[in-house]
Amino acid sequence: MQPIIKLFLADENGEKFFGEGPYQLLKGVEKTGSLHAAAAEMHMAYTKALKIIKQAEKALEYPLIRRAIGGKDGGGSQVTAQGKKLMKSYEQYKDACNRSCKQIYQEIFRS
Repeated sequence: MQPIIKLFLADENGEKFFGEGPYQLLKGVEKTGSLHAAAAEMHMAYTKALKIIKQAEKALEYPLIRRAIGGKDGGGSQVTAQGKKLMKSYEQYKDACNRSCKQIYQEIFRS
């Protein structure tokens, strides 16, 4: 038996807008330079990925990615500086929560 927690950020109305899914999308955009490719790697429709990112951007009131429409040089996406900061904060928060969860688990279930 082991503890597992699921983390997400919610707005003032309790609506989830950021968690592991959006985080992984942003990681994929960093890796591939494309929201479309990041969504495909996650076996997710591009329209769903775009909706997830736009929902998070609306709640946060800042852009997470910069999107460039195709053309001569092709399109693509980049994670914004604010998006990268959010990713780093989420990683730190997730790590701290997991450490605390394991400690609490040990105190309660292993005593």
